[in-house]
Amino acid sequence: MPRPHPRPALIGLTLLLSGLSLLAPRGAWAQAAPAPMASGQPSAALSEAQARAAAERILRTIQKGDAQARFEQFAPALQRVSSPSMVASTMKTQPRLLRWTIRSIQPGYDSSTVEATLFTSAGPRDLLMVIDASGRIEGYHFNVTDQPAEKVVGDFMKALSGGQFISASSFLSPVVQEQISQAQLQQKWLNLQRITGNFVRVKHISRAESTPEMKLVIVNTEFNRLTDNLFVTLDANNQIIGVDFPTDPAPPAPAR
Repeated sequence: MPRPHPRPALIGLTLLLSGLSLLAPRGAWAQAAPAPMASGQPSAALSEAQARAAAERILRTIQKGDAQARFEQFAPALQRVSSPSMVASTMKTQPRLLRWTIRSIQPGYDSSTVEATLFTSAGPRDLLMVIDASGRIEGYHFNVTDQPAEKVVGDFMKALSGGQFISASSFLSPVVQEQISQAQLQQKWLNLQRITGNFVRVKHISRAESTPEMKLVIVNTEFNRLTDNLFVTLDANNQIIGVDFPTDPAPPAPAR
């Protein structure tokens, strides 16, 4: 059977690896050390001590499993695509947080980047989160470099199809998260289903191409009108840098 290839007509996140160098990272998601501010230039970001205190509050809330408090710690953009009940549902699927170590804090212009190692019932996990000037979380990303690309994509699709758009966004690279908000990700998924019908299930996930810098994973997905392929691109660290949704899906197979 011939291997499916990405179609030329695509919508979605469509941020190709070759174009990432052209995307200027903005705000706290830029992973390079922040440039020093000009003397007298105001900053809305928290101080390092304030960002550390906010990160400690956020992590204590996760440890306690308090979904309402967790929801209230979301920035407004995240609250618009979530709810306390959705947070509670997500927290039930996550390993128990035992303790943590905050490794670095980088105050930016209007938000701060916090890197931490979480020690959970399933083992250690490295976390990067962005905290706004009010001490609320704007986004986060777990390091999944050691996991198979197919599993990362499967977990992304599970979150996306389950309406967990904050969790789904966490699988995107920090640069892509800066370009595509959780609300935009939600809208793209809903727009796709206007073409394909409602999501039914992921039938199969397979790796199409793999290089040291990039992996292309095909997600054969069943909707209630048709079955089609979504193409997910990951970088060398298993961060999702592209998701291609078809504008002209394959028609349903004729009845036999």
